[in-house]
Amino acid sequence: MNKTKNTFLLFLTAFIWGVAFVAQSVGMDYVGPWTFNASRFIIGAVFLIPCIAFLDALKKKEAASSGISSEESAPKDTKTLLIGGLCCGIAIAVASTLQQYGISMTTVGKAGFITALYIVIVPILGIFLKKKPRLIIWVSVVLALAGLYFLCMTDSLSFSKGDTMVLLCALVFSLHILIIDYFSPKVDGVRMSCIQFFVASIICGIPALILEHPQFSSLVAAWAPILYAGILSCGVAYTLQIVAQKNYDPTIASLILSLESVFSVLAGWVILHQALSPREILGCVLVFIAIILVQLPEKEKSSQK
Repeated sequence: MNKTKNTFLLFLTAFIWGVAFVAQSVGMDYVGPWTFNASRFIIGAVFLIPCIAFLDALKKKEAASSGISSEESAPKDTKTLLIGGLCCGIAIAVASTLQQYGISMTTVGKAGFITALYIVIVPILGIFLKKKPRLIIWVSVVLALAGLYFLCMTDSLSFSKGDTMVLLCALVFSLHILIIDYFSPKVDGVRMSCIQFFVASIICGIPALILEHPQFSSLVAAWAPILYAGILSCGVAYTLQIVAQKNYDPTIASLILSLESVFSVLAGWVILHQALSPREILGCVLVFIAIILVQLPEKEKSSQK
C-alpha cells in the first residue's frame, strides 16, 4: 500500500472516531462504561469475521491468477498474530474504559484535548524505541498541540479525577499505536483487529456482568450508538488504523489521528448546527497546517541526496 492510501485511510479513521465521540456520550445515558465497551467490541469482532472470509477469497483468486499456490498466499506466523491481537486487545480495552469513565467526570472539550496528547506521547516513547522524529515533525506536534488547545480547552486548566483518567487513556492509546506499529508489518491486519476486539470484549465483559448487571432493555435503548461504535468505530476504523499504519511513521500517524478532535467539532457544526467560535476555527487551522507539514517528506529526502 502506498503512502497516499495510508494517509487517506488514517484521515478516514480520524473522521469516524470524531463522529463516534457523540455515540460514546449518548450511549452512556443508557448503559455503563464496561457494558458499552464490551458490546461495541464484540460487535466489531463479529463484523470482521465475514470480512476476513471475503478478503481471503479475494486473495485466493488473485493468487490463482498469478500462479501462486493457496498455501503460499495463506497468512502465516499464527503465534505472532495471536500475541499482537492479545497486546492490542489489552491496550484498547484499558484505554477505552479509562476514556469512558473520564468522559463521565470531565467536560467533553477537556477530554478531547487530553486524549489527543498522544501526539506528544508517541514521539517521546518512540525515542526510547530508537525512532527519532525529524525536526519538522516536532514542529508539527507543537502546532497541533496549540491547535487542539484552542479547539478543546474552554475551561480552566485544573485537573480533576476524570482528567487524570483521560490522561492515562492517552498514554495507553500511545502504547496501542506503537504496538500496532510493531506488529502490523508482520501479520494480517484485519485478523489482528478481529482478535483484539474479542480480547477486549472479554476484558470488558466480565466487569460489566459483575459490576453493572446490564439489562436487555438498556442495550436495546442504546442500540444506535452501540452499533455505530461497534461497526464503524471498531470494526471499520480500528481495522483501517492497523492496515494504514503498516510501514508508516507512528508519530505522523498519531498526528493524523488527532484530527478526530477537529472532526468532532466540525460534525457538531454541520449536524447539530453548533456555531464555531474564532478560537475553535483557529484551532482547526493550526491542526490542519500541522498535518500538511508532515505530509511533505519528499523535500527532505531530495536534500539528502
